[in-house]
Amino acid sequence: MGRMDPKTDDDVLDAVGPRLRALRRHRGITLADLAVTTGVSESTLSRLESGQRRPTLELLLPLARIYDVPLDDLVGAPRTGDPRIHLKPIRRHGMTFVPLSRRPGGVHAFKMIIPARPEPLEPTPQTHEGHEWLYVLNGHLRLVTGDRDLTLPPGEAAEFDTSLPHWLGSADGGAVELLILFGPQGLRAHVRTDTDRSTLGHSEPEPEP
Repeated sequence: MGRMDPKTDDDVLDAVGPRLRALRRHRGITLADLAVTTGVSESTLSRLESGQRRPTLELLLPLARIYDVPLDDLVGAPRTGDPRIHLKPIRRHGMTFVPLSRRPGGVHAFKMIIPARPEPLEPTPQTHEGHEWLYVLNGHLRLVTGDRDLTLPPGEAAEFDTSLPHWLGSADGGAVELLILFGPQGLRAHVRTDTDRSTLGHSEPEPEP
C-alpha cells in the first residue's frame, strides 16, 4: 500500500478542533472546568479547539477520558454522510441491552430485548435510585411496579420511579422488545402523567424546548 495522501491527514487533524469544541459545548463544560479536570492549560485547550494547536496523543487521551468517548471518535470521525453507529450489546440477567446513547450523566437510552422462554419467569422485584420511561415495540411486557401488575402490548408506554419495587418480564413467555429511557432520581421523561407515581398509555416524549 502507498502512503496516505498528506492532505487527507491534514483534513483529519483539522476536523479534531471543531469536534472537541462541539463535544465540550454539548456536555455543558467550560474551558476553565476542562482545564482543571484534565490538567491542560485553558489557553492550550482554546488553541486546540480553534485549530491553532495540533492535536497530540498526550492532549487527546485525557479529553477522551473526560468526554467518555473512544479516542477514535476524536480523530477518526465517520465519513461525511455515514449514518452508521457501532452499538455493543450488553447481556445482563439473561436479557440484552443495546445502549443507544453514550453521554455520561443525564438520561440514558437503551433498547432492551427479553428472550422467549418456555414459561414466563416469576417476578423478582428490585429497587434502585432513578426514574424510568419505557415503550413496548414488540411482544407483551409484564410490568410489576409497587402493588401494580400490568401487561403492556406493543405501542404502550409506562413511566415509574425505580425506588419502588419493580420488575420487567414477558407476560406470555414470548420475546419482548422495548425502548427504555433511564435517568437519575428526579429526572423524568417529558410524558403526560397523572398523580400516581407510575403511569401508562400511548404517550410519547415531548420534544425538548
